[in-house]
Amino acid sequence: MLSLSFLKDRTFLREMLTIALPISFQQLINASLNMIDVIMVGQLGEASIAALGLSNQVFFVFILLLFGLTSGMAIFTAQFWGKQEIDPIRKVLGMSLAITSAIALLFTLAVTLAPRTVLGFYTNDTEVIEIGTSYLSIVGFSYIPVAIATSYIATLRSIHLVKLTVIATITALIFKTILGYILIFGMFGLPALGVRGAAIGTASGWTLELILILILVYTQKTPLAANPLTFFSFDYSFFGRVLKTTLPALANEMFWSLGITTYNAIYARIGTDSIAAINVNATIEELGFVVFMGLGNACAVMVGNRIGAGKKEEAFETVRRVVIMAMLSAWTVGVVVLLLRDAVVNLYDLSPSGEYNVRMLMLMMACTLWIRMFNFSTFIGALRAGGDTRFALLMELCSIWLIGVPAAYIGAFVLHLPVYFVYLMVALEEVAKAFFSGWRVYSRKWIHDLVNV
Repeated sequence: MLSLSFLKDRTFLREMLTIALPISFQQLINASLNMIDVIMVGQLGEASIAALGLSNQVFFVFILLLFGLTSGMAIFTAQFWGKQEIDPIRKVLGMSLAITSAIALLFTLAVTLAPRTVLGFYTNDTEVIEIGTSYLSIVGFSYIPVAIATSYIATLRSIHLVKLTVIATITALIFKTILGYILIFGMFGLPALGVRGAAIGTASGWTLELILILILVYTQKTPLAANPLTFFSFDYSFFGRVLKTTLPALANEMFWSLGITTYNAIYARIGTDSIAAINVNATIEELGFVVFMGLGNACAVMVGNRIGAGKKEEAFETVRRVVIMAMLSAWTVGVVVLLLRDAVVNLYDLSPSGEYNVRMLMLMMACTLWIRMFNFSTFIGALRAGGDTRFALLMELCSIWLIGVPAAYIGAFVLHLPVYFVYLMVALEEVAKAFFSGWRVYSRKWIHDLVNV
């Protein structure tokens, strides 16, 4: 299982890196600029860091629901691409656009009409709620463009057109960061808008991303460059087949995101300095995650293509190889995180307790990263890519709601532990998940051919 001889397989490495590197680069730019956003807002104090972090938790739940839906749909588009059938890919995209837009509309209404109620779930700090409200009431209007862009990005990745998504996303992210900087601090004679400036920059950036994606899809004459009305001409039996596999993936992300949201609500109730430290640590996690986003998504595309082409044993071997690479990378990233703790703390205006929390959280994160990356690789690269979404849903539900959330609650409110030990207790769910996902992958029961039926 630990043989590294596959590293000599140039064909495999070339195919994997062609998909993985652009995604990792895209994620690196995204994480770096998100970190810059937090640093800029961090100059306004811990309350602003906490408000931005909690407001982004709403976006986090939203984007995970979109990810669950679009990655479920991408199971089909990747397998159809393996068969070189274009028309069904367009119809799956149409389904994705319809459902993601409906989800986005619900979130837009919630955060623009009742932002205080939404933020009240996370914290009872009135200052944090007021700052967060000013952010959400602006950025919420970009949720529908984000939903449409996410559907296109997932489909383009599954048909190996990753570079187009990278160009659009990176351009939009750079624009969002520059505009945010100008508006947060009031450069070039403009008023200093603080957190509201960050919101305007973010909303403008996500809208630009969608515009750029649509321009590239049609100017480059991709397989998706067709009359959009034809995307919605699917029959109900095909729609039902797709939903049967996709809905468990959507439910999976919904319950997982609610679990993560519950964790953050618990962290926030430990103290404002605790949730501020969690948000700083989250930006470092996102940076550390860039390699694994590329590997996991590349694995998913390659596995889907192989299953669609009827090469099931090759699909299993692809997962085995990617898991080994992810584990080796995780240990390397963990060491880097440990070495950078002091440098990270010096970037923020934190209280002494906040600084200590960040250092300890980064230590805990570095020590548990390898097991989380094993789970990510098997979950995204195998279980979901292979259409085993119902098993994945059951495993996620049990690990978060029977282990993770109770552990966080006991650690925070019964044992009254500091935030970094509560964070470590939450990692117990990853241990349980690793056992079951590893067994499932090895059994090969996760491989489902969904298009050759």
